[in-house]
Amino acid sequence: MSDTDGVTGQGWTRVITPRHRLFDLKLGQIWEYRDLVLLFVRRNFVATYKQTILGPLWFLLQPLLTTLVFTVVFKRIARIPTDGIPPPLFYMAGILAWGYFADCLTKTSTTFSANSNIFGKVYFPRLIVPISTVIGNLLTFGVQFLLFMGFYLFYWLQEGSKIAPSFRVIVLPVLIVQMAMLGIGVGCLVSSLTTRYRDLSMLVGFGVQLWMYASCIAFPLSHVPKEWRWALVLNPMVPIVESFRFAFLGRGVVEIWQLAVGGGVSLVIFIAGIVVFNRVERTFADTI
Repeated sequence: MSDTDGVTGQGWTRVITPRHRLFDLKLGQIWEYRDLVLLFVRRNFVATYKQTILGPLWFLLQPLLTTLVFTVVFKRIARIPTDGIPPPLFYMAGILAWGYFADCLTKTSTTFSANSNIFGKVYFPRLIVPISTVIGNLLTFGVQFLLFMGFYLFYWLQEGSKIAPSFRVIVLPVLIVQMAMLGIGVGCLVSSLTTRYRDLSMLVGFGVQLWMYASCIAFPLSHVPKEWRWALVLNPMVPIVESFRFAFLGRGVVEIWQLAVGGGVSLVIFIAGIVVFNRVERTFADTI
């Protein structure tokens, strides 16, 4: 649905009409409803940590505990190399990037099912919900990034450390935007399909876990034979994770063609997700 401003002959100030074009996104309306975006961000934060003992401390505990498990399992037991990077930094860098993307995907994937009551009663641009999810997750990413920088400074100040800041860190905003686009795209596709096929919602958690292990979180891309790297790079999270590590830690396999493939796949998925989301929005109330 979309609306048209202007006073009609009946004295209405706004007329709501169906959308007919695939890319009728009405971005101007999203800006008009920016206060609602902030309201959803606050709602999501409160709902997540309400009635928890540790509250926002889970922001820090989750990456810390996951890093500890990865260090023990993949470095100490499996003895997988980390490109000469201290294992805690290597794993935390990957977990930090993956966590933001995975949160965007999983929370966006329930857009229609979790908000069906609101969508059926009140009109507002439905894309506001995925956008608020991305913004809310960005706050979590910011807190966890500070934790990562704490570990980074600890290893940097150690004698003989080969870790040093570099101008390459300026790519961080680009990586965040790409992760947000990919998370929204996949999440909108899953959310749209689950209005008809509820089974997909059961597979999201399992699928995200499998995707993580194929995204160079537990091993470096350099550990993969060159003739098979192209297959992994088709996963757009691989160039993102490798770029993040290369920017901050100076290690990683980052080539122009990999960045182009990852960015292209992310853009295609984002556009496809938004198009499908807009189409399903018209009739989801009849099927959900």
